[in-house]
Amino acid sequence: MKILVVDDELVSRKKMMKIVTDFGKCEGVKNGKAAISAVKTALEEWKLYNLITLDVSMPDISGTEVLSTIRQLEEARGLDAEEKAKILMVTSHSDIETVKACVGKCDGYVIKPFNKEVMVEKMKKIGLL
Repeated sequence: MKILVVDDELVSRKKMMKIVTDFGKCEGVKNGKAAISAVKTALEEWKLYNLITLDVSMPDISGTEVLSTIRQLEEARGLDAEEKAKILMVTSHSDIETVKACVGKCDGYVIKPFNKEVMVEKMKKIGLL
């Protein structure tokens, strides 16, 4: 499994990477711009991500905007549902507007603070484990 962890907070990014490294090859980036770049490269090289954990609140580009951009890139590449990355939005707040903005585009949510048990449960729920 190929995994991308996107979080501007170093501690959260490192924690998520430590948890998901047990399940596959993992890389981490610190902002939305880097996430979009990583996804573009993966699509060009046909080395697709299976899982992307995406922080909702980031200083450069919001997680919801990054989510929409990733889905547009996947669509433009002609990926079918099975090829598209499973995307879990990671947030420290479950505000309703953020939830509405992501419905139909993401595969689930992880509320901070999270732990390995939470991630295993979420990954099972979206069919990765």
